[in-house]
Amino acid sequence: MTVLRDRVLTALSTVRDPELDEPVTALGFVASCEVSAGGHAEVHLRLPTYFCAPNFAFLMVADAYDAVSTVDGVGHVDVVLDEHFAADTINEGVAARAGFARSFAGEAVGELDGLRADFLRKAVLAGTDQVCRPMLAAGRSPAELAGMTIGTAPRTPALDRLRHRRAELGLPAGDGDPLLLDPVTGAAVPVEALALHLRRARTTRTSLEANTGICRGMLQVRYNSAGAGEEER
Repeated sequence: MTVLRDRVLTALSTVRDPELDEPVTALGFVASCEVSAGGHAEVHLRLPTYFCAPNFAFLMVADAYDAVSTVDGVGHVDVVLDEHFAADTINEGVAARAGFARSFAGEAVGELDGLRADFLRKAVLAGTDQVCRPMLAAGRSPAELAGMTIGTAPRTPALDRLRHRRAELGLPAGDGDPLLLDPVTGAAVPVEALALHLRRARTTRTSLEANTGICRGMLQVRYNSAGAGEEER
């Protein structure tokens, strides 16, 4: 079932670590992925440490379950988090479609929509730096950037990624919408606030990339093996 397994891995590549904003496949978080002739997909996930935050872990396991469940030809899905202190609770909760609050009854105060939105806002800020930094380096002025729309910015993979993250967050993401906007309010960034906005974007991107590097290193030390579907780096 190589073709179906490839489809499952492709679906898993759409699942991101919410904090790092990188695919679980590229990060090496997919320990294994097997699909039977009858369409039973079994995916095992792993994380850099035994004590990774359970809310982040729950989001990834639940998102992986949802992604694999949409694959044509897959009739049954098991997504299992291995070697994590809350693995049993997370695995049982996701399998029962119970949600985070019910899975961690007495410990969680609610679902994780707000947390996901917070991390998406950080992804938008980091993506803004990915788009704007090359233009600034090429000689564009901050004032020029302030007047640009998404449609007038150079078309790059970074711009496509930024547009997608904005759309996920419910922010304006059309060709005629401002390139630079506040990820909380959705309002265009005025020229007088541009310098601060770009500094925040740069700091956020640097932080995300540093954390990603740390997580990759810790995972390598813990497992010393490539994950299923891990991309070349």
